[in-house]
Amino acid sequence: MLKIYLARHGQNEDNANGILNGHRDLPLTDIGLTQAAEIANEIKDANMSFNAVLSSPLCRAFQTAEIISEINNLPMPQVVDDLIERDFGIMTGIKQSRIEEFCAPDILKTELITYFLAPKGAESFPDLLARADKLLSRLTEEYKDGSILLVTHGDFGKMIYASYYNLEWENVLKLFHFGNSELLLLAPDSRPEDAHVFTIQQHNL
Repeated sequence: MLKIYLARHGQNEDNANGILNGHRDLPLTDIGLTQAAEIANEIKDANMSFNAVLSSPLCRAFQTAEIISEINNLPMPQVVDDLIERDFGIMTGIKQSRIEEFCAPDILKTELITYFLAPKGAESFPDLLARADKLLSRLTEEYKDGSILLVTHGDFGKMIYASYYNLEWENVLKLFHFGNSELLLLAPDSRPEDAHVFTIQQHNL
């Protein structure tokens, strides 16, 4: 049985400034570095071990993965391009506060986040879900059992969760918040509602 642990990166500069980052590649803030160390130490205290640590190519995720690997004496993270965040298209670099201005009525509002659905040049959530399906198919073929850690991003992380548990993407967007440096467990013997392993203090969305 393969257990897949899913971590979101720590806070980066765009997160701190309320900017929609997508494929923008700015580093972790001091808070983000602290968050990454916090989840790394939670993993250590829980005596977790991983057969592999796989990371998005974006530096906010790779820095987080490096810190987790270093604190837990794990091999260096391997970059997996398909773990990259959603391409935000024309919304890349725009203030989060302007989503409705640019994208309404083609949005989905939750308690904490307003999601834009299909601005020009952006990956749609069905696009992300298809990418997650292919990624999980490949990973479950390569890693038959044990545990692996994927370090990724908010929107794509939720679609990995949706794909794994065969849930509708719209429902998953409304279901929970996947915060910076939080950890989810995807496993055959773990119910979808029990996915959160660790939650930490959040400073942004």
